[in-house]
Order: sequence, then C-alpha cells, then structure tokens
Amino acid sequence: MEELCEFKYNSTRRHFLSKASLGIGTAALVSLLNPVPATVLSDPEKEGKSILHRPHFVPKVRRIIYLFQSGGPSHLDLFDYKPTLARMNGEQLPESVRKGQRLTGMTAHQKSFPLAGTQFRFAAHGKNNRMISELLPYTAQIVDELCFINSMYTEAINHDPAITFFQTGSQQTGRPSIGSWLSYGLGSENENLPTFCVLLSRSNDFDQPLYSRLWGNGFLPSLHQGVQFRSGKDPVLYLNNPPGLKRMTRRRMLDYLREMHERQHEKVMDPEINSRIAQYEMAYRMQTSVPLTLDVSGEPDHVFELYGESARKPGTFAANCLLARRLAERGVRFIQLYHQGWDQHVNLPREIRVLAKDTDQASAALVLDLKQRGLLEDTLLIWGGEFGRTNYSQGKLTADNYGRDHHPRCFTIWMAGGGVKKGFSYGQTDDFGYNVAYDPVHVHDFQATLLHLLGIDHERFTFRHQGRRYRLTDVHGHVVHRILT
Repeated sequence: MEELCEFKYNSTRRHFLSKASLGIGTAALVSLLNPVPATVLSDPEKEGKSILHRPHFVPKVRRIIYLFQSGGPSHLDLFDYKPTLARMNGEQLPESVRKGQRLTGMTAHQKSFPLAGTQFRFAAHGKNNRMISELLPYTAQIVDELCFINSMYTEAINHDPAITFFQTGSQQTGRPSIGSWLSYGLGSENENLPTFCVLLSRSNDFDQPLYSRLWGNGFLPSLHQGVQFRSGKDPVLYLNNPPGLKRMTRRRMLDYLREMHERQHEKVMDPEINSRIAQYEMAYRMQTSVPLTLDVSGEPDHVFELYGESARKPGTFAANCLLARRLAERGVRFIQLYHQGWDQHVNLPREIRVLAKDTDQASAALVLDLKQRGLLEDTLLIWGGEFGRTNYSQGKLTADNYGRDHHPRCFTIWMAGGGVKKGFSYGQTDDFGYNVAYDPVHVHDFQATLLHLLGIDHERFTFRHQGRRYRLTDVHGHVVHRILT
C-alpha cells in the first residue's frame, strides 16, 4: 500500500500511463487490487500540497508556535519548587537518588556533588496555586492558561544530540524536523508564505551554536525545509532580485525555468525537480508577502507595551514573538523560535536573570495576544528546552553562586492553547528534582501528542526511505491523553 502511495507521489500520471507496459489497463487493475487510502493525496502532481488528503481524525489545532529555549533552562530555578533542596543546601547528593546514572564529562570527575537549592523565591499563583519563581513574574500572571509537564525526560545528555532529538525524533542527524513533517503531511494554509518558518534570537555571543539542519527536511522533499527569517534588510537570503533585474523579467525567467524543469522531469522522474520549481515559485511570491508580514510599523503602541520595548528591536526574542503572532495570523503552519543562552554551568544566579528577563514578558504576551485575537483556540504554543539542569552544583558552591550541569532525567515544559488543559500540571519529580516520581513523558510521547493535536496518528504517518518506513516518533511514543481536553 505505502509503496504505491510513494510511487504516486514521486511520479506523474502522464508518465505512468504512457510508460507502463499495459497502460490504462494496468492502472485500472492496480487501483482495483490495491486502492489508495483516502488519507493519501489524490493528485500527486500537486507538488507542495499536503500528502494527507485529510487528517486521520478531527484536529484540535491548526498551527504550532514552538518557543525553544536552547541550552537547557533550569527547572529548579524556574518551575519546579523543591524546599528539600533549600533545606539540604550544601549537603551531598545521596547515592540512593543518583543511582549511578550517567553524568557529562564536565562533572563526572567531581569528587563531591553538593546540593544547590535555588536562590530565588517561589510563590503560588493561579486557581491551582502553581508555584512559579520570582524570575518569571509575567508567566506567573498567566498560569491559568498554561499546561505544565513536570516530568519530561530524554536519553540525550549533550546539547547537539538533545536538541536534534527534540526537533527530529532522533539523536542522529539527517532526519526531517517536526516542521518539515508537518509541511509534508498537512501543507500550508497560505500559498504566499512558507509552511515552516524559523526565527532565531540570543542573549550573548557565547551561546551554544544552532545548526540549520535542525530545521532541515532530511530525506523529505526539499520544499519542506524550514525558511529562516533574519533581522535586517534581507530577512530571507537571496529573496530579492539582484540589481538590474525587474520583477517581470524574473517572472519570465521562472516561466522558462519551469518549462525546462518539466522537460527534465519527463526524462529522469526526479521528484526534487518539482520541489525546485515549487521553491522558485514560493520565493517569487514571498517577495511581496514577506515584507508585508515583517513590517510591524503599523502595530499600535499598546502591542509593543504588551511584548516589551525590546519588541521594537528586530532580532530580539520579543520581536520574534510578535512576528510569530503575525505569521500565525497569516496561516503559517509551524513557527519555530530558538532563543539561545540557557547553558549556565557557572554563575547561574546572575545569568539566568538575564535570560528570564529576555523571555518572560514576551512569552506571556504571546499567549495573551493570541487569546485576545481568537487565535489561541486553534494554536498550540510550546515553551521549553532540550533538558533540565542538575540539582547539585557544578564546581564550587558558595553562598551566592552556583552552576548546574546538563540533566536529562527530568525537566519542565509548558504548553498553552487549543486541545490542552488550562491551569493543569502533569507529572511530578522526586523531592530532590533529580528523577521523575510519576507520569514520565518521553520526547517521543511529547511528539506523538503534538501530532495528535493536529489530527495525525503518529504511527500511521510514515515516509519510506532506503527500504524502511520512518516516522517522527521512530518506533516509540504514546499520546499523553490526560493533558488533552
């Protein structure tokens, strides 16, 4: 069944009918013996459209905005209140808690592991008295809109494989990213903008690097890769016409290119030829749509007050959150924001204040802005990083300073919007914030739940590559139904 569907996607009807040995008769026989399921694209010639004719079941959201906090935010200083750590501050991490689990090379050599209670005050907020750090005053005001998962965990212990795991479902490079899977499966609601848009911001010049393969298409057709928007006069590289080339001249050039590509496709049947045509045409349409989308000069003052004054500065996290709302309004399916800088191995109390200030107001503002515009009902907003931080100090613990190493065993993310429960907390860590106490949520469980909210069965949504059926969740993952409405 799947082999036929893939053949239909990578071929044209004209080529099949003209080249097949039995022509129409063979086509009719194949359709009777092995009909294409209703969920598969009925017209494979429409390159760039969704491969799913319709979702597997009724979706609860139409789009996702993912605020990825690169570096691993400390759950213990932001969301996961642990009075035990404060009481035992400076004491050694019990071996009964650590259980000989793997450490990174940065702390494996330590002879002692002094527990580091947070230096920041926590207070109860919202109807359910959710404990939130003083570092996040704006997030604290919207806790009744948020769904917290306190029991996330991953096997990845270093940044690159951990981020790659969250974004592609594998710690190994080369797989399609979440946005590419959604572009391939669901297509776009706006033919003048990419289905998958990426925005980057950072707090300093020494952050962990991010690689474009994190929003790459992997083995999917290249038209499904993410398009990075940059601050400056050229928000999308190579989009503008070079000097001396008029728009009508470019239009004629694209028409000639299409004709040549179609002739080449008839000969070699390479699906990437059609992808290239689709990308050229999208770039042409984006010459008009992108400047209009990124022009925030018409936004009223109260919007900038909501997101914070830094929203007026292109390239900041706040400015990107505002752009995310504008992209969501225009039907972009998957909007990925990366904010770098959460890797506090030393000087955590000082550095995390900067990161929290950079992101807190704008993150909360995006929730409120989407809600007041009626977009939060069918948008899923996600906030979180690739892992958490250790409950013990990396290096020397002092009265006013500590650092935390990478910790994959447990951490916190939050979501808001359509399909997830409001003011809800799922899962729990132990008293030391080191292990999941109950209701663990693996990376693949998280990914399966995202697809479910978009109407996709993660086990049925596959792509055949090199003789194997691949999916975002690999061979694992269960939908976390208890967080869903």
